Amino acid sequence: MIGQEVIYSNDTWNILKSKRKKALDVMETLGGLSLNLLVVGSIARGDVREESDIDIVITEYPQPYKVEILLGRRGYRIYRKVIVQATPSYTPKAYLYLDPYDEIVVSFPLSRLKPREIEFYKWGGCINYKEIEDNKRVPGINKELKVIIPTEFGHMEYPIFGMEGKISKILKISISTIMERERVLTRRKELGRTGVFLEYEINADEPIESAIKKLSRNNVYFRRAISS
Repeated sequence: MIGQEVIYSNDTWNILKSKRKKALDVMETLGGLSLNLLVVGSIARGDVREESDIDIVITEYPQPYKVEILLGRRGYRIYRKVIVQATPSYTPKAYLYLDPYDEIVVSFPLSRLKPREIEFYKWGGCINYKEIEDNKRVPGINKELKVIIPTEFGHMEYPIFGMEGKISKILKISISTIMERERVLTRRKELGRTGVFLEYEINADEPIESAIKKLSRNNVYFRRAISS
């Protein structure tokens, strides 16, 4: 693979440290759920920018009201609540945005994730609380569809097209998952929001549980997905 080396500036390291500190605080807040928590994306890989999201994932279905209660007790305000179903066959997820700039987001599935959907988190790179404390960085694929491999001073990056076999070994996910993500994300990049099957903005005063019931009544694909 012919790649490019990127050396991080002091600013990049400081941004990474600051964003990981924010992630740890949210993860501590949600620790009472006793469910698996991950940080995914650039915060896990290390290739952060000032505008990078802090994407915290609960990989198991929690009771949504408990998530909101725990966040509220710690003083977090939920600015937006959105339910997204990427395709008719994918598990729907709820997204809670904890700041007005959509920097910090907590997401969780509304049903049991399929094995391939769990692999999706490895696609972008994911780490848990302990790994953040240990300053671990992991490989993953960024929004430009390049694989990021951490190094001591920054990272190496390689385009993924034509290198799927090697990348599956690096990320420890199946080639079929890599091919599917390539297809879905390339299409979504071309189509924008229309590339997402369902996106439902929940009113601020509406419980997530109520929104789930409403969507279940009105959308057969959503109903099937949360029942599987």
